[in-house]
Amino acid sequence: MASRNKGIFSLDFLVPNLGLILAIILVEGIYSTIIRPRANDLAITGRLIAAQNASQPAQPVRSIIIIIKDPEQEIEVILWVWATIILTYKLVQVGRERALLRHNFIGTRQGERIIPDDALDRYKELKSAVDAEPRWRDRLLPDFVLAALHRFHATNSVQDASSAIKERAELVADHLDSELSLLRYVAWAIPAVGFIGTVRGIGDALAHADEAIKGDLSGVTSSLGLAFNSTLVALIISMVLMYMLHMLQSRQEALILELQNYCREKLVDIMKVPTGEQATSLPA
Repeated sequence: MASRNKGIFSLDFLVPNLGLILAIILVEGIYSTIIRPRANDLAITGRLIAAQNASQPAQPVRSIIIIIKDPEQEIEVILWVWATIILTYKLVQVGRERALLRHNFIGTRQGERIIPDDALDRYKELKSAVDAEPRWRDRLLPDFVLAALHRFHATNSVQDASSAIKERAELVADHLDSELSLLRYVAWAIPAVGFIGTVRGIGDALAHADEAIKGDLSGVTSSLGLAFNSTLVALIISMVLMYMLHMLQSRQEALILELQNYCREKLVDIMKVPTGEQATSLPA
């Protein structure tokens, strides 16, 4: 989550780009093998039933296959699957960050206090441990602890150490929020694609106006079906995506609070700046 590697081989780059390719292949495969053939079968069945009962008004075929069969709906589903892949990746990142909260990065014993002279040694020990452990590299919690220890040693102030944690939390919050810009764009793009389908469907319906005047309403009804179905699918998918996005944001905000609480309870609260007499009595 706090990865500093932003090259083309970083997960932050690969997941969105490969996720889009995977979403296109997956959804197109489903549409090619299931949705479109099934929609054609339903259309043929509907025409046969209408021909056999020419004296009765034709009953429209109601099926989820018919609702999602058009290209606009396919694009909407692709965007939703793509966003879901990215959301899942970010939720996994949050879970990994929260798992580190069970580890004691401070390494203090019961009743032990941290003074500025000890902070640098603890900083070096933790930095070496983080560099040696791949699972801890570029993670938020070790970064918070290292920042607090470094600030405490440099300033001899518990308040400054607490401020370092708060500054890190604000930076992380801004970073996480900026990373959601792509998901917000997808959440906007899905209804936009639905609106494009509505415009295209209404345009096609108007193009079949002459046929409707002559009594053939099949072209108009098919085009209006595209218009309404594309909007319907877009609204449903965007509602689901917005809920998922809200859930992710809540998890990220909760994670930042948990990191701050961890650092305050296990680090800042045991920091102490000794007075002159206490400093002389402390062992070297």
